[in-house]
Amino acid sequence: MNYLQIAQRNLWRNKRRTIITIASILFAVFFAVIMRSFQLGSYTLMIKNGIESYSGYIRFQHPDYSEDPLLENTIPYNDSINRILSSFPNVKSVSTRLETFALASSGNITKGVLVLGINSDAEQRFSNPQKFLVRYYISDKGLSLIEGNPEIPQEVKAKLKDLKGEGFIDSSKLHTALELLPGQNRYFDQICNTFQFAGEFLNPSDSDVVISFRLYKFLNLNVGDSLILLSQGYQGSSAAGIYRVKGVVKLSNPELDNKLVYMPLGRAQEFTGVENRIAYWAINLHNSDNEAMLQTQNQLKERFGESDFEIKNWKELNRILVQQINSDNQSGKAFLVLLYFVVFFGIFGTVIMMIHERIHEFGVLVSVGMQKVKLATLVVMEMIFMAIIGVVIGMGLSLPIIYYYHFNPIKLTGEMAKMMMDMGYEPLMPMEPFGAYVVWQGVVVLIMVIIACIYPARRIFKLKEVDALRR
Repeated sequence: MNYLQIAQRNLWRNKRRTIITIASILFAVFFAVIMRSFQLGSYTLMIKNGIESYSGYIRFQHPDYSEDPLLENTIPYNDSINRILSSFPNVKSVSTRLETFALASSGNITKGVLVLGINSDAEQRFSNPQKFLVRYYISDKGLSLIEGNPEIPQEVKAKLKDLKGEGFIDSSKLHTALELLPGQNRYFDQICNTFQFAGEFLNPSDSDVVISFRLYKFLNLNVGDSLILLSQGYQGSSAAGIYRVKGVVKLSNPELDNKLVYMPLGRAQEFTGVENRIAYWAINLHNSDNEAMLQTQNQLKERFGESDFEIKNWKELNRILVQQINSDNQSGKAFLVLLYFVVFFGIFGTVIMMIHERIHEFGVLVSVGMQKVKLATLVVMEMIFMAIIGVVIGMGLSLPIIYYYHFNPIKLTGEMAKMMMDMGYEPLMPMEPFGAYVVWQGVVVLIMVIIACIYPARRIFKLKEVDALRR
């Protein structure tokens, strides 16, 4: 009979001891994976909100635009460049942009805004802002209609009052926010009809604008109202215009949601006084991991050579976000080390307990002629078996939780949500899908178990049979 068979049988001679040891390893892996998944998921959300949904992973722009984003540093539009960029295998979509800052006014209210000139067809493929159009808005007018309706229960009316001023991009999100009881669902269609919000996205030929939701509330506008924009145009000219608000979008990035005005590219060029010029081409990728992004960036540089353009990735353009992620990542790793430290001593404690319970058994085995090397090998193999079982079960238990909270992120509320939004982040806690980080947590715990095996091996080699038999 070989070592593997003997070690496997020894595991279940004392089920209680084996279960305790496996449980300590299982929970170590489980909590390490969950903690790391939340951390990596928050980074993915930051990148998605700030990069994929707005600036793109790679930008093709004037060499001076990064440091000095003026209209004078815009570049002439060339349709052939647009076709070449779209032809690269890893390029998912390309959006042509013109950016400028302006003072937006409605009545006596004014605010600084970011005017983003877009090709609406290309932008649909790039960030699809149309899916963020507000479809339902809990307004004072709608609440007064609901309040006067005797059919709707007071509990539902109270929930709607708590949502006053909130906007929803589809009925499912409104339904989730209301948390209606089964018997109250019959009022939902009536609620939707009452709070339905009109609005459309831009067409290339429009002379209208679409504004972000928080900006819409700040300026106290309605769809169809006029928005006055004042700015400085190309080469010091003045820029001014009055535009009808065609729709409202609720963006996941709170910073953008506070100040963004979408305008058709032609109208933006007309407003700023630039003719057939753009700020940059924004590029989204099929595979956006770091290695694939750098490879695509290098391919673009090789294709265009030493030209009048600059090709930069989002990490080069958004160093503040990179620093925030790196800083948070280091603090997260420090917490993980602390967790591993606690876990190691938990595992080590179960190992000590196991060895002290089996000292008499070891004394008997050595007394009847078993070599200490073979005995130590068996004990180490038993520990590794238990570690593998604990790691596999821990990973297995974490996967459903990862899957659920990846698609249904935890929504932060109260002061924590306010703090996150003030920092420019969406108040959500998603989890990163299964990846290499899950395997690495298991590997680290296995290494800790192997280190913990030094104690029983050393104890066996120093074992005195007479003392062990007396126990």
